[in-house]
Amino acid sequence: MFKSKKVLTLAIVMVLALSLAVTGCSNDAKDEEANSGNEKATTEKSGEKAEIDIFQFKVEIAKELEEAAKAYEEENPNVKINIQTVGGGDDYGAALKAAFQSGNEPDIFNVGGPQDIKDWMDKLEDLSDQPWVDKALEGVLSGATVDDKVYALPFNLEGYGFVYNTEIFKAAGIDAEKIVDFKSLEEAVKTLDKKIKDGELEEEFPLLESVFEFPAKETWITGLHTSNVALGQEFDSSIEAFNAEEVEFKYGDSLKKIIDLQADYSMHRDDKQKLNAVDYTTQAEEGIAIERVAIIQQGNWVYGLVEGVDEEVAEKLDILPIPLEGGKEDSIPVGVPMHWVVNKDSDDAVKDAAKDFLNWLYTSEKGKEYVVNEFHFIPPLTGYEDLEVEDSLGRAVSRYAEAGKTTPWVFMGYPTAWGMEGLGNNIQKYLSGEFTWEQVISESQAQWKEMR
Repeated sequence: MFKSKKVLTLAIVMVLALSLAVTGCSNDAKDEEANSGNEKATTEKSGEKAEIDIFQFKVEIAKELEEAAKAYEEENPNVKINIQTVGGGDDYGAALKAAFQSGNEPDIFNVGGPQDIKDWMDKLEDLSDQPWVDKALEGVLSGATVDDKVYALPFNLEGYGFVYNTEIFKAAGIDAEKIVDFKSLEEAVKTLDKKIKDGELEEEFPLLESVFEFPAKETWITGLHTSNVALGQEFDSSIEAFNAEEVEFKYGDSLKKIIDLQADYSMHRDDKQKLNAVDYTTQAEEGIAIERVAIIQQGNWVYGLVEGVDEEVAEKLDILPIPLEGGKEDSIPVGVPMHWVVNKDSDDAVKDAAKDFLNWLYTSEKGKEYVVNEFHFIPPLTGYEDLEVEDSLGRAVSRYAEAGKTTPWVFMGYPTAWGMEGLGNNIQKYLSGEFTWEQVISESQAQWKEMR
């Protein structure tokens, strides 16, 4: 039986306090204070019309965010909200830069951690006076704080690992609870692979083709998330990664094993360059959601996509650790994936409305319902104690957090574009045979120094 949101909140506080190495803001503010601040802001702008353009990256909540915006518009008829979503297989960072260069600057957009905050500082509105700031969990604002000023609202808290189908594992006779290190994971994968090849699972899972789907086309998966498994144990926090002039790749060989395991037990094991054409949709909606594969490297954010295909499959999902041999193995990375920011160059009335919308979304009773029940987010703020984590993958992240089996997200501190355009591309070259693993490491080290 999973514990309440209150217990999860306490667990996440401990995780972030240990991993981020920076103190966050006070959690003492009452819900009533935030709501009264929201009502005051709404009253103050009630006589002005404002049109907010939002440019956001999270494809998993595109529809639900539209619905939340409409609910806000009903309460605030003088405000119109336009939302553009660019993410998944598309490069959000490049698209955002293009939007600004074209002169179509959004009023609300997304940034990552310390590196993004530095890159976009000239466009960021100071949000230190917003009601939600005093409700932030300890540590979650560290990546968005410069000189004691808060410039961004964290999206949520997320965790990722090897998302797997529990029913497939049961049918194969594999006890997932015994998978606590790389050796036990490798043994389970080999067992499952043999049973798939022998046709033992075909009657119950007729579409099941392979153990993994490895979307190497998505360099945000390989160059950011997969690499973070190793670099999240080389650096203590995104701040430390941000300040690092060089990267050692202390666990480079163990990172190779994680990549090889996914590639070797995918449909394209015999022609791995084809993995470079496999995308997020193929992995999630056309992979694990239809039970064509048993395991994918993803996080709790994928629940909504799978649910949209098959609700029953979504509830079969759980998360295995991504075990880093020689490091902390029985754990998953947990952190803040992205932030909301307000364009400081937008008109004052628009900025006021943009701030009010974000505050409404994360502190009003209706907004919080969207955040937890529709977005499937683990909130970064207090005040959600009465809302339970309901989806299978959110519960899985809760379980790891409560047990203290987590490592930090440090990829937000990578040099700009290094993870995707540097390391991610180098991993593609490795899969195609153009690079040896040694070349992946040496080239990525050189690119880190150059890009930093």
